[in-house]
Amino acid sequence: MPISNHTRLLLTWFGLSAITLLAWWLGAHHSSGPLKPNVAVGLGAIAITAIKVLVIMREFMDVRNAPARLRFGSLGLLVIFVVAMTLAYLW
Repeated sequence: MPISNHTRLLLTWFGLSAITLLAWWLGAHHSSGPLKPNVAVGLGAIAITAIKVLVIMREFMDVRNAPARLRFGSLGLLVIFVVAMTLAYLW
């Protein structure tokens, strides 16, 4: 039995909220003392952001039902953004 649109969006919202709390936990509780960069935490934050952007585009901006050109174009732009952010962070 397929789930309704309202239920799907509600589950998506709860999932995004959980991912946001995970990102907050990673950033706030990964170390005590002076702040210093941590590659794993930085790359984790970039990955969490990419997942959130992908879910928001598909579910709330209705890219899920868009023509293939728009779906692949938006995914391509997200990949370019993630690669650029990762390279900027590691450089």
